[in-house]
Amino acid sequence: MKKSILTSCLVFAMVLLSSLALSLPAFAANAGSQQAPAARSARAFKNACAQARKGRASCLALVSTTTVLKPNGKALGAHPNASSPGGSAPYSPANLAAAYNLPTNAGTSQTVAIVDAQDDPNAEADMNTYRSQFGLPACTSSSGCFSKVDQNGGTNYPAADGGWAEEISLDLDMVSAICNNCHILLVEANSASFSDLGQAENTAASLGANEISNSYGGGESSGDSSTCNSYYNHSGVVITASSGDGGLGVESPADCGNVVGVGGTTLNSDGSETAWSSAGGGCSSYIGEPSWENSGVTNCGNRAVSDVSADADPNTGVYVYDTYQQGGWLQVGGTSASSPIIASVYALAGGGSNDAASIPWGRYTSGCLNQVGGQTYQYQAGLGSPNGTGCF
Repeated sequence: MKKSILTSCLVFAMVLLSSLALSLPAFAANAGSQQAPAARSARAFKNACAQARKGRASCLALVSTTTVLKPNGKALGAHPNASSPGGSAPYSPANLAAAYNLPTNAGTSQTVAIVDAQDDPNAEADMNTYRSQFGLPACTSSSGCFSKVDQNGGTNYPAADGGWAEEISLDLDMVSAICNNCHILLVEANSASFSDLGQAENTAASLGANEISNSYGGGESSGDSSTCNSYYNHSGVVITASSGDGGLGVESPADCGNVVGVGGTTLNSDGSETAWSSAGGGCSSYIGEPSWENSGVTNCGNRAVSDVSADADPNTGVYVYDTYQQGGWLQVGGTSASSPIIASVYALAGGGSNDAASIPWGRYTSGCLNQVGGQTYQYQAGLGSPNGTGCF
């Protein structure tokens, strides 16, 4: 009898263990499926433009490979109620204004120009969809707020290109986000060659731009001094340029002495910032140190890039609306975002200086910059990000 009971118990135990063994893989599979939404929330990003060949530039936008959800609600407003972004990426105009202590709905007579290559046929319509979503005033060609020209100032626009259209949408949306009432001028170069982009730069200045943002770059060369003097030096005009998205290293035109080299940060939802590890920056091989830079701060005997910075990490990126070969709302980053942000902060401050890069260097100890990661200077983040407009 005892043997029979023992045998029955052993059989029961074996069946139970077998049942558990069979159920464990199913449990593991279910646990994995429960984690899947968290895994899906991590976005993938792509370069909007192909890597530049020698003598040409590449746009520096990093774009989500899928569209994102439309921002909740209509007219989210541009009035921050916190000193931090107050939300998670992608960030809205209100988030950026809060993070950088900027005035909102500020009135200004400034014209911010965007220089890019190729054409975005939907530029004006897409920008105004973005502006409408966030409760910003319309900016149209019929009202005189928005203008689009080719590199010679006419309407013979270049061929459309999906990658550069993403870049154009990012640039226009960031100017809209930061300087709500600025006039906006889009100048489209025939190609991504520095000669065409440079011609577009000169056209932007000749048409009265107070600030010009350049969200592109190419490798340094021994001819950079000539290029800088020919295209990126205009009296009374603030010129900004992205430092790059390939990690430490210097790109042009951010290396030009009269250009504000704009690096990139990771902007966390609590308002803290660290230098974005993929932002460009470094010590120029060809451009000498401007008189206003401090080699004791930069540890560089030549031109040091960057000067200042703003959000660029695509994982803490911004909302952008683009419908040319895209599906609408995107999350976008790259130093392509930080350059138009900084150009627009100069517009809020009144603009009007072709040695604009010297301004933050002369004032950075006064508290008008956020020290990124607690550091006074880093190549990838420069002297810091805006804390109001006092350093611009």
